[in-house]
Formats: sequence, structure tokens, C-alpha cells
Amino acid sequence: MSKRRIAFQGELGANSHEACATHFPDYEPAPHDSFEDAFDAVKRGDCELGMIPVENSIAGRVADVHHLLPESGLKIIGERFKPIHFQLMANPGVKLEDVKVAMSMPIALGQCRKTIRRLKLKTEATGDTAGAAKLLAENPDPTKAAVSPALAAEIYGLEILQRDIEDEHNNTTRFLVMTADKDPPPPPFTQPCITSFIFRVRNLPAALYKALGGFATNGVNMIKLESYMENGAFTATFFYSEVDGRPEDRNVARAFEELQFFSEKFEILGVYPADPFRTRG
Repeated sequence: MSKRRIAFQGELGANSHEACATHFPDYEPAPHDSFEDAFDAVKRGDCELGMIPVENSIAGRVADVHHLLPESGLKIIGERFKPIHFQLMANPGVKLEDVKVAMSMPIALGQCRKTIRRLKLKTEATGDTAGAAKLLAENPDPTKAAVSPALAAEIYGLEILQRDIEDEHNNTTRFLVMTADKDPPPPPFTQPCITSFIFRVRNLPAALYKALGGFATNGVNMIKLESYMENGAFTATFFYSEVDGRPEDRNVARAFEELQFFSEKFEILGVYPADPFRTRG
């Protein structure tokens, strides 16, 4: 019997691949070239789930994903936090002093900026972290090294020159788990939950202030609020937000009621258990 599949963006060996293997070991990780392709694979039913990175503790949000989420038609059913470690790897036999260029995804190069600068390496952007390792394996070059997860070195036969080169060792990426199920089972009421939603405020003076007032008066903790341009217009009226709690909670329900009074659009993208990582330390 074939395994169920979980979609991710990138080549085999990417951080997203590691996240899939860690959190969903019974699923077969399915690589895709772009976030759009990964979303589409879940929408078509080729994959049952998607593992999508949305933000990093050093580099910030993954911009492409936040624009895709509202239009994807998928639902968020979970979040996972993954400590991120990058290795500097090269073709077999290459020594560190031979390397002149570090190749990787720009967001990964940014997370290793201090180390790359200390080693006096130039940078070369690639589509994703594991893709840099695969490219180097297919096109050996003693002057280049890839900045990739350890799994990529194992898959593509590269040797690690320096381990854990990320600038901050608390480097962490947050992933969202996505499904095409329009009405996924609600999480148990015994678990602390997060509700993700989008809204667009009406074109009224102080509309955002009034729309958010209900969260303050009802004691709802808003943990994320981000604005986006919509359809290329230079306006900040479209928002992605997350709050502690679930829509059935009385205080959250009242806050949502007030929000919708001042909004033209409101949609819940998912209600899911809060990852225990949030309360560690």
C-alpha cells in the first residue's frame, strides 16, 4: 500500500523535507519547484497535506507564502516549529580554503551572513537550499560550496566543511500544515488553539482602529497582524491575523462580530492546536 503524500517546496534534503520527515514520518515527502506548485498538489489531491514555511526567527516572514495563503482555498490544520541548522558543504576532496563562493537560497544566505562574511565568501543565489547542494553535486566546482541542511549532504554525496554555520543558534522556522479539506475536524477543546483569518476593512476613517477594538475589550490576545497590498494597489487595507483561541470561544466570537461590522471581507483560514514550542523556555 502506497504512503500518503505531503507536499513541500524545494528539492529533497531541504529544511521543509526535514520538517515533513520529523513531524509526519508516515507520509511520503513530495518535492515541488515552487510554493504555488506545492499548494496546487494539495488542492488537486495529489498530496493529502502541505508543509509550508511562513516565517523565520531571523529572516522574518516568507513573503510569497502570505500572498498565496488567502487565495489557496486550503485550510490550516497545524503549526510546527523547526530549529534550523545550515552546513557548508562541498564536493568530496574540496578543502575550506579552496572555496570562494557560497551558494544557497537568499533567505538561507541571510541567516548565515556573519559566517559567510568571516570566511570572505561571495554569495550566489539559488532557488532553494537543497537545490544548491544538488546543483553542486551535478556540476562539481572546487571553488563553490552549498549552504544546506545536513540531509542534503547525505542525499547528494557532498562533504560538510563546517557545521551549524547559522548566525543565531536559536534560528527557528515556523511551518503551517495545510489541507484541501474544506471542513477539517476541529481540534480537541482540551488543547490551546490559534485561529488564523484574513480581513479587509471598510473605507471609513479609523476603520482599522474600530475593527480591532473588539479584541481589546474582549481580552483576546492577537499574536499576529500583517498588512498586504491587494491587486497591485498601494493601500494597506488587507490583513492577515492570528489570535489565541477559537471562534466558538465567547470572547473571540464577540471580537469577530465587531471586526466584521467594520470589514468588507472576513474569512477564517484555520483553527489549529498551538505548537508546544510556543511555551517552551
